[in-house]
Amino acid sequence: MTRILITSGPTRQYLDPVRYLTNASSGRMGAALAAAALDREFEVEVVSGPVEIAYPHGARVTRVVSTDEMLEACQNLFPSCGGMIGAAAPCDYRPHVVAQQKIAKTGGGLTLELIETDDIVASLAAGKGTRWVVGFALETNDHRLRALAKLQRKHCDLMVSNSAEAINAVNNRVEILAPDGAVLRTAAGSKDHVAREIIAVIEQRLVLPRQSGSELVR
Repeated sequence: MTRILITSGPTRQYLDPVRYLTNASSGRMGAALAAAALDREFEVEVVSGPVEIAYPHGARVTRVVSTDEMLEACQNLFPSCGGMIGAAAPCDYRPHVVAQQKIAKTGGGLTLELIETDDIVASLAAGKGTRWVVGFALETNDHRLRALAKLQRKHCDLMVSNSAEAINAVNNRVEILAPDGAVLRTAAGSKDHVAREIIAVIEQRLVLPRQSGSELVR
């Protein structure tokens, strides 16, 4: 039985003890993917940032807060998995300095120095070996072009492209892209339906060929 690692939800990077930077993510897509994978009899490991939704029974869930914590949890779990779906929206920046006390208002502006956090999908894909990695690209413009650029840069096996309309929504519309730029499938509807379509493509393109020891020819 193949074990799948799924990242889900946002992460938080604290500025001080009460304020933080984050991405808008409900975790619904990650939960839907977990349910779809369980329905196909995969074992599912979820690494989730702070969310209010519930994950399906049967999925093992590791809760994290920051991007560094999510990366560390994934690095611990990935070696025992056949592949990974990066559906989370980790915060891409963190403050250079975290204030130990609440930052007081002064009546003026506040300048923050931000530095990039580590890219979780790219970090795991760099050492994936025979495992597979599927990324998500949420863009506000040039969706397919930017998604394909991310696929190549992060060394993913597939990339799921969607738009900002998916944020905190019950529905989604995605394109599943191959490394050669081909659109393998377009799926639209509830996130549960879209998740089933994504898992079907992953199973056909990535899981079954590895189980049979041969590459699937399109």
